[in-house]
Amino acid sequence: MGVNVRVLHLISGGDSGGAKTHVLSLLRDLNDNIDADLVCYMEADFSKEAREMGIPTRVFPGSFGVGLKKTREAIENGNYDIIHCHGSRANLTGALLKRHFDIPFISTVHSDYKLDYLGRPLAAMTYGRLNKLALHHMDYRVCVSDSMRQTLIDRGFDPNDLLTIYNGVDFSHPSPSITRREWFSKIGCDFPDDSIVLGIAARFDAVKDVATTVRGFAGAVEKNERLRLLIAGDGMEREMLEGLCEQLGVRDKVFFAGWISDGMDGYYASIDINAISSLSETFPYAVTEAARAGKPTVASRVGGLPRLITNGETGMLFSPRDHETMARCILALANDEELRKRLGQAVYEKAKREFSTESTCRRQLKIYKTVLERYSQPRSGAVICGAYGHGNAGDEALLTAIAAQLRTIDPDMRITIVSKNPKHTKSVHALSAIRRGQFIRLRRELKRSKLFISGGGSLIQDVTSRRSLWFYLHTISLAKKCGCKVQMYGCGMGPLNYDYDRRRAAKTINRCVDAITLRDPLSLELTREIGVTVQEVLVTGDPVLNMHCRSDADAAAFMRSHDIDPDGRYICLGLRSWPGFDEKCGEIRKALRACYDKHGLTPLFMPMNYDLDLPVSEQVADGLGIPFKIMPKTDDAELEIAIMRQMKMCVAMRLHSLLYAACGEVPSVGLSYDPKVSGCAQYLGISCVDFDKVTAQGLIDEIDAALSETGADMISRRFEYIKNVEKMNIETAKRLLGE
Repeated sequence: MGVNVRVLHLISGGDSGGAKTHVLSLLRDLNDNIDADLVCYMEADFSKEAREMGIPTRVFPGSFGVGLKKTREAIENGNYDIIHCHGSRANLTGALLKRHFDIPFISTVHSDYKLDYLGRPLAAMTYGRLNKLALHHMDYRVCVSDSMRQTLIDRGFDPNDLLTIYNGVDFSHPSPSITRREWFSKIGCDFPDDSIVLGIAARFDAVKDVATTVRGFAGAVEKNERLRLLIAGDGMEREMLEGLCEQLGVRDKVFFAGWISDGMDGYYASIDINAISSLSETFPYAVTEAARAGKPTVASRVGGLPRLITNGETGMLFSPRDHETMARCILALANDEELRKRLGQAVYEKAKREFSTESTCRRQLKIYKTVLERYSQPRSGAVICGAYGHGNAGDEALLTAIAAQLRTIDPDMRITIVSKNPKHTKSVHALSAIRRGQFIRLRRELKRSKLFISGGGSLIQDVTSRRSLWFYLHTISLAKKCGCKVQMYGCGMGPLNYDYDRRRAAKTINRCVDAITLRDPLSLELTREIGVTVQEVLVTGDPVLNMHCRSDADAAAFMRSHDIDPDGRYICLGLRSWPGFDEKCGEIRKALRACYDKHGLTPLFMPMNYDLDLPVSEQVADGLGIPFKIMPKTDDAELEIAIMRQMKMCVAMRLHSLLYAACGEVPSVGLSYDPKVSGCAQYLGISCVDFDKVTAQGLIDEIDAALSETGADMISRRFEYIKNVEKMNIETAKRLLGE
């Protein structure tokens, strides 16, 4: 992006804290690449520091009306390409002026507008409501964490108009020359030299929940007396926190430092472990500044914190208010200096790579580029249509995988989903969604999009419903009529039992589809059999195969929280209802008992379509006579794959249970009730038994073979090959998008 782009930033000018740091450092760096001017509405430290940093700054003091008039004149005379607002006054100013100018207006959402006026009901009713209305009038909103973006989605904002940026810190900043003992003396702290210092820097209010850190520290110090707690900050809850320290018997091990007036470098250099126990956050500087100092963080899993803190890899996470888990995390770090160093180095490297001021500036320039391109180009992005919003975890995993792959082409790509339950799709996937059957809205969205994706999954089949087949064929035809490129993406084909359906499918596909990528060779055979003549037809694989998953630590934490020992040995069951299941239930039970006795594997049932599969799982579990576990519903495919990776074996009727196992390279046996299961199992190179032929002994033999060293090695090599081939799905989409 060249210097010919001009952006005007509007902000009240009385801001402090994270918003002030973000805007000033961003404008400083932006002006090396574009023309970025600043308007404030009061003369204060903000405008003074901006001028000292060389940022072109004007101040329009006075009433709101005076500021509005002067801002309009500045825009009219400034030849700006984008107006960028920060905060409630700037947002209201931008919303009122927007109709007068044919340029995009955007706003950075630095905090939750519902919490900005917490404890001030009159201000919340006035300024809070006006800010909310103003945000709705912006063309785009820039959220300072994915969590804030999700919050706005849940409040009705269109996901396609929400972009994300993260606060960055300056990694060229020199390390402090002061020693820990010198800094402690400076603030009047008398912690022993061999102390392991846990630090939290926050204002003392309900949202920051410093009390949880105090409780977590109290639990940890019982088992490691070298621990000390340094609290930097102040606020209305100070008296309560001091009383809590007395109540818990740790007052002599806690130091309240108050606000640190001369910068936080000495603070972060002096602590060993950083703590954040907030109930709500966007992406606080407390986590990036600690990372810059190479200090590991123990943090509540809120806001954008998991974006930097991967549990067990770059820090440790716990659920909000869970002081017992926080105590375990603190103790693990306090007892292991090497762990502190390893996590501290890992978080430093990740933060420097992804959360420096330079990366924040690059991200903001990318956002400006995206906004200007969308404003000037009639088409962008993709529409995805599949069996989404039906409550099936396998289909939801497919959507997660496809959307993630599209984001590798462009992280800001406009993506819209055709879903049976748009509210659920928006909430779970953070994607824009329209309801199936809303063809007027679908047509409008298709005319704005470049690519239509039909898939994944088995959409072209007439076993479960002929009407669903006709619906998916109609959407393919409509997409082509609206000018989209059309791809059938990592999908399965068939069965097609009716001649009319075969003819109609072939005719529609030949006329409208530009490229087909299939998940298994049996699907390729059917396309040829029904007369599909599309030139580009590839056997790739299911998109779930290359899906990212959560960490082993996240899986262990979830399992532990639901009374499932993460160190246990499990055989995972992915079952579903099917004619004849009652007769086979006893055979499956016998095989599970034998597996428990021979291999020490405890059955763990993982229902994929939870409401439908849970009763079947309970039916098998009833009368097993051995220990078993049933996984709760998660709505998180990445977590489910991480949990599957902890399994020693998988036996499944559900196709995506087998695919999850493939992601984790877990030995598997398929129970085929449908050609799609046997076809995919054959492609994956895993054993598969026809469900109507299942016997206890036959299933035991297949499990033994899969668990053997030879079987596991063959599976590992086959999975690696298929995962590489699967990447052709997104390569095909990239070409169709013209990228």
